[in-house]
Amino acid sequence: MNRIQGAFNALVERVDTPAPIVLVDVMQDNIDRMQAFAAQQDLDVRPHVKTHKCVEIGRRQVKAGAVGITAGNVGEAEVFAAAGFDHIFIAYPIWPSGTKGLRIRKLAVTTRLRVGVDNFAAIDALADAMGSEAERLQVVIEVDCGARRSGAPPEFAGELAAAARRRGLVPVGVFTYPGHGSASPDARQRAAMDQEAALTTAVRSFSAVGIGADVVSAGSTPTIEYATSNVITEIRPGEYVFNDLNNMRLGACTEDQIALFVAGTVVSDWVPDQVILDVGTKALGREGSPQIGYGAVPGTSAVLSKLNEYHGFLPLPAGDFHPGVGKVLPIVPNHVCPVVVNFEEYIVTDSTGTSLERWRVDARGFLS
Repeated sequence: MNRIQGAFNALVERVDTPAPIVLVDVMQDNIDRMQAFAAQQDLDVRPHVKTHKCVEIGRRQVKAGAVGITAGNVGEAEVFAAAGFDHIFIAYPIWPSGTKGLRIRKLAVTTRLRVGVDNFAAIDALADAMGSEAERLQVVIEVDCGARRSGAPPEFAGELAAAARRRGLVPVGVFTYPGHGSASPDARQRAAMDQEAALTTAVRSFSAVGIGADVVSAGSTPTIEYATSNVITEIRPGEYVFNDLNNMRLGACTEDQIALFVAGTVVSDWVPDQVILDVGTKALGREGSPQIGYGAVPGTSAVLSKLNEYHGFLPLPAGDFHPGVGKVLPIVPNHVCPVVVNFEEYIVTDSTGTSLERWRVDARGFLS
């Protein structure tokens, strides 16, 4: 956390709060470290841009060696396609309602587009939306590996792929999300093993119907360290670019690998042994609990105990930490992704705090 404190001390007079501060050198180290891991394991990196929603950061990831990007919805994909990204995977079981069918078709014509599917109805709907250009759309079958979110049972992947091929779509492989790896530090490796088993079964089910699974895509940041199976061809980490307290608690990053924090100002101190900061749920999101708090002040044991929309409640631990009204403090969030969507731009500096740039959160607000 020393880098956060050092940079922050040099910045406090130059930013309004609340504001997300990015340490670009820490972020770049995170990008390069993930790329080096993937190269060692002979894996493609397709980072999930839902974490940062920023074209400049996506460009840095591709420059480092990423084969393309992962998006969470059509809107995110459109923003990045308009900025020149031409190999996009929407890793979500899309239902092409409203204008989405037309938008997907346009993206498939202008980019190399892949979309996730996990059911037969969506395959038919996507094929109908693509019409005579169905062969332009690649589909990746989502399977469940134990997170019990979206995703078909792995043994059904081949049947779904065959149905997609019959409708003129191009099935290219399978993907999954081991979200249950975020439950605890020791859950990470178990979830990665579940992921490997599910993907292996899914690939076999492709073979059983005579279709090759060229893409075998794994996630997420907490489990990437264990995504070393030969069956996997691609990884889709997102949070690694910034990291956060949740990943640190899980052991997926160190304190010095956290690249984003939120600057907040003490605005009230009437309650004994507590101060109020101008960072509430509209800055930090709602991720947290009374047990772990809602964000932490690096270099101290102080943790936000409660959030209102614009108020952050910070009990003061015993000792010499007594920030007064007007004091600006860095807050490291539990989960970085909900923070990003609350701001229009990042304040970008480095660990010395001497440089200062502003980067747009380009895909902020694009949810459909």
